[in-house]
Amino acid sequence: MIGAVRISPKETLAMALDSVWTHRFRSGLTILGIVIGITTVVTVASLLTGLRKGIVDFFQEFGPDNIFVARVSGDPSGQGARPKELKRKPLRPEDAEYLKSVVHSIEATAVNLFINPVPGKFFNVKVAGFESDNMTLTGLSASSYAISPREVKAGRVFTEQEAQRAQRVAVLGASLADALFPGGNAVGQSIDLDGAEYTVVGVFAPAKGGFFGENGLDKQIDIPLETARLRYPQAVNFFLTAKARPGQRADALEEIRAALRKLRHTPAKAEDDFVLSTADSIIENFDKITGMIMLMSIAISGLGLLVGGIGVMNIMLVSVTERTREIGVRKALGARRSDIVLQFLTEAVTLTGAGGVIGVVFSILVTLLVGVLLPSLRAEVPTWAVVTGFTVSVAIGVFFGVWPAIKASQLDPVEALRYE
Repeated sequence: MIGAVRISPKETLAMALDSVWTHRFRSGLTILGIVIGITTVVTVASLLTGLRKGIVDFFQEFGPDNIFVARVSGDPSGQGARPKELKRKPLRPEDAEYLKSVVHSIEATAVNLFINPVPGKFFNVKVAGFESDNMTLTGLSASSYAISPREVKAGRVFTEQEAQRAQRVAVLGASLADALFPGGNAVGQSIDLDGAEYTVVGVFAPAKGGFFGENGLDKQIDIPLETARLRYPQAVNFFLTAKARPGQRADALEEIRAALRKLRHTPAKAEDDFVLSTADSIIENFDKITGMIMLMSIAISGLGLLVGGIGVMNIMLVSVTERTREIGVRKALGARRSDIVLQFLTEAVTLTGAGGVIGVVFSILVTLLVGVLLPSLRAEVPTWAVVTGFTVSVAIGVFFGVWPAIKASQLDPVEALRYE
């Protein structure tokens, strides 16, 4: 009596790899959908992970205890705001003082004035031999730097006395300073800003984080609030910041809402005609947006994975037909059904696993390429995306390989040996 032929897991894997390699062109076309699907998911996850880190760093620099008050949602400069929100009456600098006096859970307030050029025109800043229109202009109360401190690369920020006297002094963002003063000697120099002369008193260090690798603060010019109000009386886009006392941010948020509704005479059942936000809430909203993007990428890549899975099932069914005689010989020599199932299931998993590995490697290369082309965008491949991508590819092999494996195991050895 001939003993049963048993094949070790190592030999089973070797046979699977050999079968895949023998038909490598066919196998490559079969797993193309899986490669595309895994590459899409991992690449999108990598880009969103890097983008999120930049956003978190950006808003954390504004202070975790700070509460922001704006007339419109979105960009605080008001650009791109909904027409309904633009009809709201503006906030006022006096509102900041009012909040400081009636809301006991905050310890300080500050005011920003976002100054936009009139339609059809743009701001321009000039120095001898250099000029730039790639800039934004903001008027700030001196308390802004105490509430949201920033690192100064050279010089200093303007003082409370300079702000109260409405002096024409300015603090430049890092990239704007580099554009105007390549030699790095900006402090003490004069600049021509929108037709008026200002003295540069400081230059900020490069800001942390940003959107898609850019931080608008690096191309911003800060001037004292009173200077801005005198120079641009038509500008009314004020933005308030309130610093909550330690551990009282939630209370401060509700107290500010109640105080502003009372001050602005908002009807009891009407929605707020202003926007309150914190760094955490902004990041949370960003996570919702990126979550939707991730779901869309999963849905799109899911089609590729489905096509790849169906292709794997098809090629495994073809393989069962092509190897009917081989299966018959193995069963005649004593191979059990479980041995046949394991062999064909291993081949299916090897196919999809290879697709997963190729997809992960390709996504890493794409992420590295993006990092080279856009150094300011900190794209990085998260471990969870790599693990998930490979796990999903293996799971597809198991799911779509079960039926061909079972069909192979159910072949009658006598009929299989007669097959030509």
